[in-house]
Amino acid sequence: MSRRVGLTIVAVALAVAMTLTQSSEMLVYIGTYTGKSSKGIYAFRFNQATGALTSIGLVAETPSPSWLVASPSGTFVFAANETNTFDARQSGGVSAFQIDRATGALTALNSQSSRGAHPCHLTVDRAGTHLFVANYTGGSLAVLPIGTDGRLSPATQFIQHQGSSVNADRQKEPHAHSIDFDPSGRFAVSADLGADRIFVYRYDPKAGLSAGPHPSVAAEPGAGPRHVAFLPGGPFAFAINELSSSITSYAWDGAGGELKALGTVSTLASPHRGNSTAEIRVHPSGRFVYGSNRGHDSIAVYRVSPDGTLTLVEHQPTRGKTPRNFTIDPSGQWLVAANQSSDSLAVFRIDLVTGALTSTGPLAAVGAPVSVLFVPGS
Repeated sequence: MSRRVGLTIVAVALAVAMTLTQSSEMLVYIGTYTGKSSKGIYAFRFNQATGALTSIGLVAETPSPSWLVASPSGTFVFAANETNTFDARQSGGVSAFQIDRATGALTALNSQSSRGAHPCHLTVDRAGTHLFVANYTGGSLAVLPIGTDGRLSPATQFIQHQGSSVNADRQKEPHAHSIDFDPSGRFAVSADLGADRIFVYRYDPKAGLSAGPHPSVAAEPGAGPRHVAFLPGGPFAFAINELSSSITSYAWDGAGGELKALGTVSTLASPHRGNSTAEIRVHPSGRFVYGSNRGHDSIAVYRVSPDGTLTLVEHQPTRGKTPRNFTIDPSGQWLVAANQSSDSLAVFRIDLVTGALTSTGPLAAVGAPVSVLFVPGS
């Protein structure tokens, strides 16, 4: 083992120990597609020492909260209500809730239009003053102010994406699938599955989003970029491509706001009919990247090379069907996967040396889970 790798492992272990000292129990909120098996947002207690999930139950009734995000303070939760109707208009909605950290209960604050159909992804700026929404069917972005009390104001900015690509069934028009900030918080990137592009925006808290000096980067035709994850504090970003079951590595110029493709790897060891990808996460250490396969029903694990390219570590079955979303806990020790089509959550321990996953404990039951959010407990 090299001295550099050894020091990295020690640093990660120390970070884990510090996190566990600060809070041994987390709250886990689960967003769902509502229907026969689900009514909204569910909550669990998560033991960071053992990886055990304990159900709290339904904490908020709200239509199809398919993406959840917390305020930087951990005081509020915001949900994307992935519908196509809001107040009798063709639009989805976004809802705000206040957290009771002692019980995990959520108190509904208010809801606003997302300004587009089927909002599917949310991000909050680092100051906690604005909520950013990606509308899938609408192919658009919206920005909503957040009050000091957590309530949302109507959108103050709306951006309509343009573009199409080669897949006649899925790429006739733009489909904004996510919006994320770079490590500095000065730029935001939006993966658009329909346009086969990742759009890059400069962000100013007063002026909002504006086209960056390098407004977009094209994906490989038919790839369908879905989500983007940045290396913590580093010069790389990774986009998971839903339609081609692949991950593309990008060099990120944080000064000029530019993405440059470095290479693409498959999320599958061999072709799997009907597979599509969903979520991508970078480990807090910056050493590993994880991506989910729906159909193959697995998490693909990669090691990040110094040049930003990815090397496959393993494929780990998620013990269920259709892992739409998964999240790594703040300590970096655990990964929780949401199996949408089998109504279950699976917990995996992360090997901090190799990045490999080990399944732990029984599956936790929840109807149609599609978003996993960790929030510190009391």
